[in-house]
Order: sequence, then structure tokens, then C-alpha cells
Amino acid sequence: MTTQAERRLIAAWLAEADPHPEAVWAEWQTRGAALVPLGRRFDAVRVPAERMHSAVRSVEPQTVAPALRAWVEGPVIRDLRSPGGPYYVLIPVDAQWDGEEDRLSTNTLLGVPRPGQVSMLMRWIVEPQAPGHLCDPRYLRALLATADPLRTVGR
Repeated sequence: MTTQAERRLIAAWLAEADPHPEAVWAEWQTRGAALVPLGRRFDAVRVPAERMHSAVRSVEPQTVAPALRAWVEGPVIRDLRSPGGPYYVLIPVDAQWDGEEDRLSTNTLLGVPRPGQVSMLMRWIVEPQAPGHLCDPRYLRALLATADPLRTVGR
């Protein structure tokens, strides 16, 4: 379990992905989530909810979160603005990704909730465990290989 002090260090690391980290802190204070630029500290792989749910064989949050924690071993955010909102798996900027899901990087902003707080727009499914701790894309690729191809038509 992450302590408040550790969460603050993680939040500072996330905020410093923006050239103006104080703006991220201000957004977290007023909205609970902030738009953070990708390509400096981390990138994200956008996984459609249907594909992720097929891979973990559930749509239930109490099942999805532990499955993702076990498989990808790193931070995952869920867009809650719609019932089918995608998952964003945070990966290192220099990591290789050759999956069919979209990799988001430079010139892209991602809604990032403040660790330890609830946001109505975005939610940590798996919070970062330490500053700089990100997902290994090989683990994500292995998880998505288990998705039912019949349920992921259209990609």
C-alpha cells in the first residue's frame, strides 16, 4: 500500500511531465484530474474497454483492477466520461510498442488524476507504486493476446 508521502512524490513526478508543473497541481486541486503532456516522462497505450475486458474476462471493476495489477504491473488509468471509456496503460517513452492499440506520445495530452484522489472524469485502475515506475509493454502485449478476437472486431 502506498503512503501519503509516497503518493506526493509520485504526484510530483507526474506533474513534472509538464513544463509548468504548478499548472498540473492547480488542475488537480480544482478538477481532480489534469491534462499532462506525453512524450517527456511517459507515453500511454490506449486500449478500448471492450478489448481490455475481453482480455481480463470481466467488466467488473473489482475483477479488472487486480487482473491488470497482476498482468501489467504498472499504472493504468480509465477514462470514465462514457461507459465504454478506454484504458490508458502508462509506458516508458523509450519502450517499444508494436501492438495494434494506439500509442500516444509527444503532442498528446492525457487526463491524469492525482494519485490517491477520486476524479469523476478519469480514475486510476492501478496507481503508480513509485516515481518513474511504468508498465513493461511486453506484459501488456501478453495480456492483450488473450483477448477474444471475435469481441475486438473493428480494430
